[in-house]
Amino acid sequence: MTVSAFCSVSLVPPLVLICVDHAASMHAMLLETKHFAVNILAAHQEPLSRRFSGPDEHKRFDGIGYGRGLTGVALLDDALAHIECRRVAQHPAGDHTIVVGRVETATAHSDRPLLYYRGGYAQLER
Repeated sequence: MTVSAFCSVSLVPPLVLICVDHAASMHAMLLETKHFAVNILAAHQEPLSRRFSGPDEHKRFDGIGYGRGLTGVALLDDALAHIECRRVAQHPAGDHTIVVGRVETATAHSDRPLLYYRGGYAQLER
């Protein structure tokens, strides 16, 4: 599942938020589960991003590498970063739900991030 927004909320305690469309296939499950993961993709993972944002939610994990985090959530192989969260709040906001999670563990790797900007994938220039 892809989200329409992700950002840091607080450093103490460490909180992040994601915004999920009510029509997203994983919306109801996300509101029932205690934990969720944010997988931040690397630049070379554009096909994976397209796959998870597509309509066929039943085959998203078929044939791709992933493991389970400390909280049991799915962590995609080769992602730039993994953030495991415990859901602490949810707020309706128009056609989306804002889900706030307390970061329980996080890992990051050195690589270029996958960016989505103005309706397309972009590269970070230096």
